Amino acid sequence: MLRGRGWFGGGLWKPKNPHSLEHLRYLYAVLSKNQIVQESNRGLLVETLRSIAEILIWGDQNDSSVFDFFLEKNMLSFFLKIMRQKCGSYVCVQLLQTLNILFENIRNETSLYYLLSNNHVNSIIVHKFDFSDEEVMAYYISFLKTLSFKLNPHTIHFFYNEHTNDFPLYTEAIKFFNHPESMVRIAVRTLTLNVYRVNDQSMLQFINDKTSAPYFSNLVWFIGNHILELESCVRSDVDHNSRNRLADLVAEHLDHLHYLNDILRLQISSLNQVLADHLLNRLLVPLLIYSLVPQQHKKSRKIVSILYSFQMFHDISFYHPLKYFHNMLFLSEDLQVYSEGVVMFRYDCTFI
Repeated sequence: MLRGRGWFGGGLWKPKNPHSLEHLRYLYAVLSKNQIVQESNRGLLVETLRSIAEILIWGDQNDSSVFDFFLEKNMLSFFLKIMRQKCGSYVCVQLLQTLNILFENIRNETSLYYLLSNNHVNSIIVHKFDFSDEEVMAYYISFLKTLSFKLNPHTIHFFYNEHTNDFPLYTEAIKFFNHPESMVRIAVRTLTLNVYRVNDQSMLQFINDKTSAPYFSNLVWFIGNHILELESCVRSDVDHNSRNRLADLVAEHLDHLHYLNDILRLQISSLNQVLADHLLNRLLVPLLIYSLVPQQHKKSRKIVSILYSFQMFHDISFYHPLKYFHNMLFLSEDLQVYSEGVVMFRYDCTFI
């Protein structure tokens, strides 16, 4: 007996209209019959996940019954079941891509609240993906960044749990602040700024109590190492053969300054106090000012330090504690006065 084009194995008929509730019912049936990931069904699962994002975005704007069915059947739980198996990067990448597309395009606030309400998203965030796979890493961090753009005083409590004192969207993201890929580092910086902009005191208190000191300490350490790398490039490039590398380092340096500036301009006093303290005591004094003291360091280090210091204070000197330090530094006639204090600071922060 011949079967029509809509026939799929297991007695499933694929509707002709991909933008319909019937099509989502069909996709649900496919997931239900393929809950165990195998080599034979990976292609089918990938196509199903891709189609789910498409139909949900359409339903968000045209037919509320589509989202009602998705939530009624708890279809997001299938994503978790697939993820927790050894499904391989092929399926994992599509799953993350589907989530990213879905959350990026959802416009209806009620639909967004329903998607976030069952805590599946936080379970996905803390899942142990294979981050050695570049595609998985890229789609994961993109997913986190997309979620951060959905943060506001109403949605923050889907991500920050005041009772358990847990905020995986933020704490998982900042683990990658110094990732080798610049795209990942930029995404982390964007996400943190989106978090800081949410006016929620309990969430900001969590960040200040649990993460601000270690995060800003590591960030300043990373920036300090970057300055040393920049200085090394200047010193070794006597034949001017490393201009592209030097240009990349300078561009990254400017990104760091803009990021610091963006944080300080949010005027969150508790965060600014911690950040300014680390900047002064773990970067400006021990690394930059020490290099300006006469007869201490080579000319290249002094040039880099002077340029960095002027650029930094040009960008963020509006912040009064740093502005005071700026005036004390550059209006002083003798930099030698810093030498004794600098030696004391240097033991607190060693850059490698």
